[in-house]
Amino acid sequence: MSLITNPLGATPGRPGDRTAFSFETLNRLPDSPDGLGHNGRRYGRTGIIHTPHGDIHTPAFIPVATQAAMKAVLPEQMRQLGAQVLLANAFHLFERPGPDILDQAGGLARFMNWDGPTYTDSGGFQVLSLGAGFKKTLAMDVTGMKSDQVIAEGKERLAFVDEDGVTFKSPLNGDRHRFSAEISMGIQHRIGADIMFSFDELTTLMNTRTYQEQSVERTFRWAKRCVDEHHRLTQARTGKPYQALFGVVQGANYEDLRRRAARQIASLDFDGVGIGGAIEKRLLGQTCAWICDEMPESRPRHVLGIAAVDDIFAGVENGGDTFDCVSPARCGRNGAVFTRDGRWNIKRAQFKTDFRPIEEDCDCYTCTHYSRAYIDHLLRAHELNGYTLATIHNERFFVRLLDEIRQSIDGGYFDEYKKETLARFYAHGSKG
Repeated sequence: MSLITNPLGATPGRPGDRTAFSFETLNRLPDSPDGLGHNGRRYGRTGIIHTPHGDIHTPAFIPVATQAAMKAVLPEQMRQLGAQVLLANAFHLFERPGPDILDQAGGLARFMNWDGPTYTDSGGFQVLSLGAGFKKTLAMDVTGMKSDQVIAEGKERLAFVDEDGVTFKSPLNGDRHRFSAEISMGIQHRIGADIMFSFDELTTLMNTRTYQEQSVERTFRWAKRCVDEHHRLTQARTGKPYQALFGVVQGANYEDLRRRAARQIASLDFDGVGIGGAIEKRLLGQTCAWICDEMPESRPRHVLGIAAVDDIFAGVENGGDTFDCVSPARCGRNGAVFTRDGRWNIKRAQFKTDFRPIEEDCDCYTCTHYSRAYIDHLLRAHELNGYTLATIHNERFFVRLLDEIRQSIDGGYFDEYKKETLARFYAHGSKG
């Protein structure tokens, strides 16, 4: 019986059965003198997230199918390369095709013919990307910069925050939209993902301390409203599978704010936690540890928007269970490929006559069928097959990386695997 058409815990005329969602921990990293948590705790672990559309073995990488689609790659191909779960963007699906269409189709997984679990983000990221115009938060250089009116160079502010929610100007057609805790919950319930996130405000690292404090409290107030609306919609929308709701912890680089926000989210009836917001790269692992110190270990933890190899290791070691990012697909479409020996651009002149696979020991469809020279040609010619082949390889790289990290924790050799992998990947000064 297919879980696409018959998800667990869905009974006609009854609310979704919450017991169809759960998390179990399998193995934990041993504590260490270098551990960043309380008394040297290391929160890294393996586990299983059980959802109405199947299980997710963690730690796991979640490819981003922004508009209910991986660009140039079919859902069947994503399953073949080992992806367990996909994440879609609630704001973009709200704009098109609209949440009512996904609801009528039977939910996100059925709409896109994805045989597995799905996530949706809340739309909160647009507070930053449409408001201040920044795309990548981990790379921000904030030296000497503090302003609550900051905006990226050449960008127009398209989002405005108030106590009740956010007003957006659509980047598609200029229409004005309104998101609030209740609206976000309504949209995500109709989209129908297995796991969704509470509506939060994502600040930049350049916002002042005062604004960060106000934002954390506002996100908490929104989180309480999200929980209330989620409970109401779960009871009202009978015949649907239960959708888990994760609260999002904000607080930028401030330890006290991160800990306060984590305690606030832990006090509410969430099924899991999202570690979100702008984080300086050097503080990623420490920030995860601060949050895990304050959270019950029974809840799964998702680290939002992370896909640099060293960041993945820092996140896993300090408690991240799942990770998502658009970077593997976006980089692939631009010719940047990830290998065990670093990230490099396949459109370099030296690869025009290189008939080896992208990576000699990679088991992905691209590497077992096509050469560097052919992919270089496709990308230079702007052939869509080039996007497909490069994306398949990059997504497989990160899916396999997390699979191997999971195996290393279960096998008791995480520290050795981490040291060897990072040394090899960054040996030549690779990005990412």
